[in-house]
Amino acid sequence: MRSRVLGSVLFGLGILALVFAGGLAFVVAPAAARLPYDMERTQSVAEAPNAQFLQITNGVAKVDTGTLRSTVTVQPDAKTTADLEGDLDGSALVWLVGQEVVRTDTNEVVSAYSTSYAVDRRTAAARDWSGQWLDTGSNRQSVKYTGHMYKFPFGTEKKSYDIFDRDILKAQPARFVKTEEVGGLETYQFVQEITNGRQDLPKDRLDAILGQLMPGATSGSVAYANTRTVWVEPTTGQYIRVQEKQSKTLVGNTGQSVTLLDALFTYTDDTVAKSADAASANRQKLLLVGVWGPLALALLALLLIIAGAILVTRRAAPTTAPRHAHPRHAADEDETAPIR
Repeated sequence: MRSRVLGSVLFGLGILALVFAGGLAFVVAPAAARLPYDMERTQSVAEAPNAQFLQITNGVAKVDTGTLRSTVTVQPDAKTTADLEGDLDGSALVWLVGQEVVRTDTNEVVSAYSTSYAVDRRTAAARDWSGQWLDTGSNRQSVKYTGHMYKFPFGTEKKSYDIFDRDILKAQPARFVKTEEVGGLETYQFVQEITNGRQDLPKDRLDAILGQLMPGATSGSVAYANTRTVWVEPTTGQYIRVQEKQSKTLVGNTGQSVTLLDALFTYTDDTVAKSADAASANRQKLLLVGVWGPLALALLALLLIIAGAILVTRRAAPTTAPRHAHPRHAADEDETAPIR
């Protein structure tokens, strides 16, 4: 009787463990693979040694050579996120992003921008939102973001993804190339090649540059090219390393051309190490609730169910000996028999 009760309890605990395993795999894990509302501010630094770049100081334009440092800061905008409505409410997060590029020898600012846009909490792709804007220092303008910029989806796959380029204001595909270990993690490498881009500058800024760098030209444009390589930790979709080979060339209607930018930006070692540490910690959490936790609970459930089933179905052992089984009993019976 006791074995049957214990077996029933073990069987019930096994079913409960199986339910918890399913809950972890199909409820908790998908919820964990989403950008949190309270995500911490992140900062990445890239440097470009021996770069050629346009420097405008007090209205004077000049092409210099030196080391550039780019710092990109990404932080959530909790207040604006709370005001999102419709299909964005609960599924999107508003990011405030800023970049500042300085020359390391003087710490003078070469270029800067700030922007705000909504990202999908699961895919990290830009969402259609009327509140997005971009400010490059001269004026704040509306912009329509698409694709990815600072993160890939949770569960990144070996396929192409669109990356939005701020200079040409549109997304271009980044193709999967190979897997590679970076910062102690296996990453997916993606390459985006922009070869015939064009950067639109405000007319007054373009005219000022033309007048100083290309006398005689009455009109012109800025040709832009960029080979962008990103190394992504696939479970989290986080960037571990980024490298950009950028070039900008001013082309005048006279046929002349002047290099405005020729630089190879690469994440610093410190940024790679911090990115890898953060991705590793987040990866372990996702694997715990999405893989190892459900597997452990499923195995425990199987053992409990089997043990419970054995105890419930096992036949009870006899509790009394059969009659006349012991010699003493036979002797006792002889003593009580009548004397003949």
